[in-house]
Formats: sequence, C-alpha cells, structure tokens
Amino acid sequence: MARQLNLDTVWQNFWKEEYLREKMLRCEWHRKYGLLVRAKQKAKAAARLPLTLPTLQPKAPILPPPVPKAAPAKVPSPVSEASFQTEMYPVLPATRALLYEGISHDSQGRYRYLNTRKLDVPEKRYLFPITTNFTYGWQLGPPAKQELVSCKMCRIESFFRKNGAFALLDPRDLAL
Repeated sequence: MARQLNLDTVWQNFWKEEYLREKMLRCEWHRKYGLLVRAKQKAKAAARLPLTLPTLQPKAPILPPPVPKAAPAKVPSPVSEASFQTEMYPVLPATRALLYEGISHDSQGRYRYLNTRKLDVPEKRYLFPITTNFTYGWQLGPPAKQELVSCKMCRIESFFRKNGAFALLDPRDLAL
C-alpha cells in the first residue's frame, strides 16, 4: 500500500492533538501510578538481592594448662591468628615459589603449583570441612592398593554368564 503524502493543515492539526492527548494521558498515568510502580520495582530488586548468611568462625582450639618454665617450650603450631580468617592453612614457601617458575603451557607455574597442592590430603590444606561433601573424604587415610592375583582367563570366565543372557540364573553364578 502506498503512503499518503497529502498532509494538509487539517491532518497536521489532528496528529498534533493526538500526540498532545497521548502525552497528557502518560503524564496523568505517571502522576497517579508512578509512586506505586517505583515501590514495586524496589521491592522486586530487594527480593532479587542474594541472601547473605553470617560466616561461622571455627571454634578456637582448647589451650592446654600452662607448663612450668623448667620444661622445654613447645614449638608454636603453623596455625596463626591470621589463618582463622581463612578456611585454608597457609601454603609452604617452597610450594608458593612454584607459581612464579615458568608458565602453565609448559607444565610449570600455576599448573605445577595446583598439581602439587592437589597431592596434599584435604586435612593438610583446610582447617575444617567446608562443605558436606568434604566429610566423605575427610580423614580417609592413604588409599589401599588392591592387586589382582588372578589370571586374565579366570576373570573372563567369572565375569560372563555361562547360561546365556536370558537363561535362568544358576546358583553358582550368583555372588551371595
């Protein structure tokens, strides 16, 4: 459809009045409902803010009774006052130095530092379990190696069913 270009003064006045009428309606609406809309927007923004929970500090270790001065003094533990501000033990200086040697692309730098830190058990890295998943691996100890003493054919014969896939199970095939 072609656009009509024959605008005379009557049409121009009509569009001018329509524009002013819409403008007045918008101003009236804002005057009437603007404060209510802004209050709802603030409430929605406050609801979208993340919930901040208070941080729990680990319980301070119970100090032993004071030792007489005649006894040799104990070596202070590596846990300092500053470590209670974080959840991890401080890194050894030799391990920290790995960060600044080379680049990760060459399996040095950050790559080597993280792999070295990964070798430590969680009890040596963290003061306490941070998440509930930590409790599964906390204080497990070294992994026990299981060596296979059977031959390959023995494993194959004991793995597969002897009676076929849909046959009734033989009591000798079941592990009870």
